[in-house]
Amino acid sequence: MKPRSATLTTIGQSVQPKIKVTFPFSYDDLEKVRTLPGRQYHQEGKFWACPLSIDAVEMLLEWKFTVDPPLLSFLHKSKVHVDDIESIAVPGLKGTLYPFQQKGVGFLEAKRGRALIADEMGLGKTIQALAWLQLHPELSPVIIVVPASLKLNWEREIETWMTNTGTVQILNGTTPYKIIGDIVIINYDIIFAWIAEIKRLKPQVMILDEVHYIKNNQAKRTKAIKRLGKFIPHVIGLSGTPIVNRPIEIYNAVNIIDRTIFPSQWDYTEKYCARKYNGFGYDVSGASNTEELNYKLVNTIMLRRLKKDVLPDLPDKVHSYIPIELDNVEEYKYAETNFVSFVRQYKGKEAAVRASNAQALAEIEGLKQLAVKGKLKQCINWIRDFLESDEKLVVFATHKFVIEELMKAFPKITVKVDGSVTGKNRQLAVDSFQKLSTVRLFVGNIKAAGVGITLTAASNVAFIELPWTPGDLVQAEDRVHRIGQKNSVNIHYLLASETIEERIAKLIDKKRKILDSVLDGKVTETESLLSALMNEYE
Repeated sequence: MKPRSATLTTIGQSVQPKIKVTFPFSYDDLEKVRTLPGRQYHQEGKFWACPLSIDAVEMLLEWKFTVDPPLLSFLHKSKVHVDDIESIAVPGLKGTLYPFQQKGVGFLEAKRGRALIADEMGLGKTIQALAWLQLHPELSPVIIVVPASLKLNWEREIETWMTNTGTVQILNGTTPYKIIGDIVIINYDIIFAWIAEIKRLKPQVMILDEVHYIKNNQAKRTKAIKRLGKFIPHVIGLSGTPIVNRPIEIYNAVNIIDRTIFPSQWDYTEKYCARKYNGFGYDVSGASNTEELNYKLVNTIMLRRLKKDVLPDLPDKVHSYIPIELDNVEEYKYAETNFVSFVRQYKGKEAAVRASNAQALAEIEGLKQLAVKGKLKQCINWIRDFLESDEKLVVFATHKFVIEELMKAFPKITVKVDGSVTGKNRQLAVDSFQKLSTVRLFVGNIKAAGVGITLTAASNVAFIELPWTPGDLVQAEDRVHRIGQKNSVNIHYLLASETIEERIAKLIDKKRKILDSVLDGKVTETESLLSALMNEYE
C-alpha cells in the first residue's frame, strides 16, 4: 500500500524541483491533494505532483502527510522574519550603516541573496544591497538593472561605499559591445538588447532597482529580466513601492526572486487579485486577501520598514547627491571651454576681475541654464519615479522655464509658488499641498518659496537648481524641516554630472560647514562664491 507521503524530486526534463505526493486511494485525500497549487496527476507513475512551494508543504503537513527531511529543511529556510534576524557589520565598508541597515544586510544574508528590500524611500535600500555585495566579493560578476536616471547614482554609491568592487562598467545603447566589468550597470530600457552578452558573462548576482518596473508582462524589459533570472543564482529586488496600485504588480518580482512562494500565477490571481471574467478575458486588476498576502511576503522574502519604524536611528536631515546625465553634452562643453578662456584671460588682473563680475555672472548663468536644460528630462523621470510612492515631494528651482516644464509634466497634482504667485493664491497653494491628498507635488522658486511657508506634508525635498548661498539653501530645506515634521527629512540634490553645478554644490557645502561653526551665522556673500568658483576654473 502506498504511504501518505511527500518527497522532493524532479520529473522528466524539468530542472525545477517538484513535490511528489503518494497516498492510498481515498476520496478525502484526493479532494485535498487537488487543492495543491499547480498539482498534476501523472498517469504513468500513478502519483500526483506539484511545484515546490511553501504553501504546498504547509498544506501537506496540516493533512498529516509524511514529509521528507529536504522538504522540512526547505520550509525552515524559506520562512524568515526580520524579527528573527541578527544585524551584520560589514568589514571594509567605507561608511557606517545605521542599525536597521545592518539588519537589512542580515536579512539578505539569511535569504542567501534572494530577497526583496521594500523599505520606504530614503532608508538606504541601495546601500544595504551594496553592503551585502561587499560581504561577498566572491560573487562576481554582478548585474545591476536600474532606471536610466539612476545609472550614474549607482556608480557613485559603489565608489562611495565599497572597497571590493573590481571594474565598474555602465552599459549604454542597444548595440552590444564587450562587457568587461565586475559590476555592470544597465538600464531597463535597453536590457533586452544585451541578453546574449549578459548570459555569456555568467553573472552571480542581479540587483533590480525599482523592481516594480517589471510589472507588465508584455514589456520587453520584463521578458528580458525573466529570461536572465532563470540562471542567475542571487537576485535582489529593491523598491519602496513594490505594489503601486494592485497585487498583480508584485507577482513578477516575487516569482523571479523566489518562485517557490507563488509558483502558479493562475492560483495567485484567483486568491489575491479578485480575478473575474469580464466577457472578454480575465480581469486581475483587483485585490483580495491582502492581509494574508502581506503576511506571506514579510515572512518569506520581503523586508519593509517605514521611516516612522526606524526614526530613532535617523538624523534630522539626510542629504543625497544624485548625478544626472546631460543630453546636450557637446553644447555644454563648448560653452564651458569659452568660460575657462574668459577666466584665464582675467586671472591676476584684480581691477579687470572686479569690472568683469557682471560678465562672469552672465557667463556662469549661461552655463547653469545649459546644465539644467540638459538634465531636465531626466529630472522629470526621477520625479515621476518618486511619485509612484505614496509620498509627497517638494521641488525647488530658480528659473521660470524649469518651473513651467515641471507644471506641464505634472499638471493635475502640482501647485507652485514663484514670483507670479502672491497673497491669497500663495497661501492657497500651500494649504492645498498640506491638506489635499490629490496634491502630491509642490514646485517652488527658491527665493519666493524659500521663506515664510510650512510644507511639512512632505518629508522629501529635491533641488533641481542651486541658489548662490548656503543660507538660501538651508532656508528652503527648512520649509519641510519645521515644527510639526514627524519624519527625518530626505534632501535630494539632482546635479548635472561633471558640470558647474557640481562645483557650485561643493563650494556651497564648504561654506555651509564654515557657517555652521560660526555662532553669528553670517550669510555668505554671492561675490565670495563667485571668486571661489572662478578659482575652480583656473
